Amino acid sequence: MEAYHDAEWGVPVHDDHRHFEFLILEGAQAGLSWRTVLQRREGYRRAFAEFDPEKVARFSPARIEKLLADPSIIRNRAKVTSTVGNARAFLRVREEFGSFDAFIWSFLGGKTLVNAWRSLKQIPARTRESEALSKELVRRGFRFVGPTIVYSHMQACGLVNDHLVGCVRHGELARLAGKGGGRGAGRRRKA
Repeated sequence: MEAYHDAEWGVPVHDDHRHFEFLILEGAQAGLSWRTVLQRREGYRRAFAEFDPEKVARFSPARIEKLLADPSIIRNRAKVTSTVGNARAFLRVREEFGSFDAFIWSFLGGKTLVNAWRSLKQIPARTRESEALSKELVRRGFRFVGPTIVYSHMQACGLVNDHLVGCVRHGELARLAGKGGGRGAGRRRKA
């Protein structure tokens, strides 16, 4: 968990492959801990074709059944089948917008939202941005993309910087977002 926090969590992602990976993992996390999902990350990588949305979109019902017997992933039928459907929806979004990255970052004006939380209690589980993005994803055929899951995706992929201000990563990532000048820099919202 510490290595994930220090090296990955909150770093701005501008790569469709990584966005797809985190959509799979965030959807798998629903109702579970992130630790549970991270411990199975390599299993997910193998099971879901190295997180290649083109390949996952072509998974057959037989392949889904095989996945449901794979102990290296979370064997929840709804989550596994939604991943295949989400891959198809992902490709449609990419075709329409040029990249999934362009689509998702448009919900934040293309810039990281830099928050200034001082305690974990302040960090919201969802925001109006995650609610809007969730609604649009659902409209486009995605599943397991509620506002809380979407906010987790936004945090993981650096669309928002929710590191506490006392964390060294907060400042590092704020500078990466433009010297702390990302949209909402220093803004506080009620949790």
